[in-house]
Amino acid sequence: MQRWMKWLGIEENLTSHKEKWISSLGGGLSIALIYLLSQFTLPQDSDLLVASMGASAVLLFAVPHGPLSQPWPLIVGHLSSAFIGVSCALLIDSVWAAAAIAVGVSILAMTYLRAIHPPGGATA
Repeated sequence: MQRWMKWLGIEENLTSHKEKWISSLGGGLSIALIYLLSQFTLPQDSDLLVASMGASAVLLFAVPHGPLSQPWPLIVGHLSSAFIGVSCALLIDSVWAAAAIAVGVSILAMTYLRAIHPPGGATA
């Protein structure tokens, strides 16, 4: 069985039950807070934030020491991608072209800014 698990890429999980529950609670509470705060600033579009922020919550609370979970990539990855995404939405009439260009340019920007945060692509 160990050989199959290794072949499938299933790593041994050394996280305690307490740590798993704290991660779960932290992720759930953070999304609730983000959703409630965004209701005041973006009442009609607050649902759109949940997907990218949910992915960030998984990285932040389940893999807190990972390179993609650090403050710089998390904050700068989202902010730069949001700026690029909104700019593309305002400047490009075609929705599919705006989305494609926004994600592509966001990846380029995050790479140069040394702020790669995959959920930033969803923010774009």
